[in-house]
Amino acid sequence: MKRFIGFIKKEFYHIFRDRRSLFILFGMPIAQILLFGFAITNEINNVDIAILDHTKDTTTKEIINKIAASKYFSIKQIIEKESDIEAIFKKGKVKAVLNFEKDFSKHLIKESKATIQIITDATDPNTANTITNFVNAILQTYQKELNKNITITYQIVPASRMVYNPELKSVYMFVPGVMTIILMLVSAMLTSISITREKELGTMEILLVSPLKPIQVIVGKVFPYIFLSIINAIVIVALSIFIFKMPVQGSLFLLALESILFIISALALGILISTISATQQTAMMISLMGLMLPVILLSGFIFPISSMPFPLQMISNIIPAKWFIIITKGIMLKGVGIQFIWKETLILIGMTVFFMALSVKKYKIRLE
Repeated sequence: MKRFIGFIKKEFYHIFRDRRSLFILFGMPIAQILLFGFAITNEINNVDIAILDHTKDTTTKEIINKIAASKYFSIKQIIEKESDIEAIFKKGKVKAVLNFEKDFSKHLIKESKATIQIITDATDPNTANTITNFVNAILQTYQKELNKNITITYQIVPASRMVYNPELKSVYMFVPGVMTIILMLVSAMLTSISITREKELGTMEILLVSPLKPIQVIVGKVFPYIFLSIINAIVIVALSIFIFKMPVQGSLFLLALESILFIISALALGILISTISATQQTAMMISLMGLMLPVILLSGFIFPISSMPFPLQMISNIIPAKWFIIITKGIMLKGVGIQFIWKETLILIGMTVFFMALSVKKYKIRLE
């Protein structure tokens, strides 16, 4: 037992002496959570739009004023003819053009119907769709004000309500995903170079002939990073709560336990990469390229898994990040307990045991 404790102390010394590892462990996650939290958003605010008003009457001016008064849009330019629309889009000055038809008010009064064409720059489809929805919502509000004294015999009035994120803040979606990516990549990246470092420094032979059992070597390599990654997770959650005002509706204790489980799973995967890699550079490349793209693309962080082709949906099931994102969103946003996320928890436990067992097996093969 004394040898094992001494081995763990040695690993701590190695980590604290390597400033690059400390920067990756603590500096990069803080920078990433701040960048992702502030820079990545699917909300729209002060989007530049242009107006093409053929009529310029009281009704069109009222609608334009309502759109300009909202926090979502900023009227960048008033254009005079339809031939200017393509030119203004090509310059990239605006994201949308509202085209009011000729004799707008006359059509509205005589035919009870008038048309506003919403032309959007669909090079960014999500933003274009969001702009269209927001303009339609403003127009519907204006229409209700016009018809407030008119009673229609039959009416179907949809009453929508957003739960868990009523203000549709994008940070509520991104923080759990970014937290997952940071813990996965940093944990796996650091442990992936731990055994390969021993190989490159020529100290691997000392480990091979030491009285420590393979499982003790693996656990000894992982344990310091568990401790440091837990500190990392605490920092990330604190930044999410106090800077981005991310709510935690569920139990912080349960979130901590699930985070530790995921950290151990990521560290075990990193150790597995380390055992099969010959150099630190190879291990780093595998952990970055082999984990970053699947974690970002196939975990459900950005793209919904249900929209993916069936083969990719199957592949996503073997990515630990997918299950942890479900768990963190459930605890932080929905306030669920273990009775709702026990399946995902068991899957993470199974993956952790599998990665650790495979790492020990690969290490035993090296001993032989």
